[in-house]
Amino acid sequence: MFAKPNPGYTTAGATGDTVVLLIGMRINRFWAVHHWGPVMAAMFRMLHELARAPERGLRGRILLTASPRTYYVVQYWESKEKLYQYSAAPDAFHRKAWGIANRKVKAGRTRQHVGLWHETYVVPEGSYEAIYFDMPPFGLAAAHGALPVERRGRRAADRLAYRSKAAADTVGTEGAAGPAEAAGTAEAAGREGAAGGEDGVPKAAAGGGPADGGAAVAGGAGEARSDAAAQ
Repeated sequence: MFAKPNPGYTTAGATGDTVVLLIGMRINRFWAVHHWGPVMAAMFRMLHELARAPERGLRGRILLTASPRTYYVVQYWESKEKLYQYSAAPDAFHRKAWGIANRKVKAGRTRQHVGLWHETYVVPEGSYEAIYFDMPPFGLAAAHGALPVERRGRRAADRLAYRSKAAADTVGTEGAAGPAEAAGTAEAAGREGAAGGEDGVPKAAAGGGPADGGAAVAGGAGEARSDAAAQ
C-alpha cells in the first residue's frame, strides 16, 4: 500500500518460462455464509502458508475481485514443477482442503452455494512482456524484479523479442545440432528404404511408420481435474 513508485518507465525482469495461476471462488448464494466462508478462509490460509515458505515456489500474488460475488488471486510461480509439488504435498494445507472438497462431491453433499475455479498458464520466453510507468514493483515485476525499460526495449515488439542468455544458448545449441541430426536421419532413412521391407517393398510404401505415431493424443481434461493446483 505504501510502496514507493519507481520513476519513469520500468519493465519486469522475468526470464525463461513464466508460470501464472489464476485461482478463485464465486459466491453463488450470499446467505450461505457457512459454505463460502470456510472456502475464503482456506484461500487465505494457503497464501499465508506459502508466504512463510518461499522455497515452495510462489514468487508473488495479487488479490483481485471481478464482481461482488467473485474473488480470485493471480499467482506467479517459480516453475510448473514447484506448483505441482505444492498442490500434492502431503504436509501442505492445499491437499487437505482439496481432499475435503472431493469427499463432499463424492458424497453428494454439495449444494451449489459456492463455485471454485482455476486457470494455469505456462508462458515461454518471447511470449510475454510488461511495462509500468511511475509504478512500484507490481505483478510480474514484483515477482521477478523491476528493470529500466531500456534493458528490454521501449517498444512492446522489442520486449517480446528479448531473449535471456540461457534461452539464447539453448537455441544456439539446438540449432547447431539440428542439421547434423537431420542429415544422419535422412541417411539412415535412405539406407532403410533401399534395403526395403519384407518381400522387397520399401518400408515407407508399406505404411509402417507415420501411421504408428498417430495415437499420441492424451486425455488432458482428466489430468487437469486431478492437477487442481491450489484450490
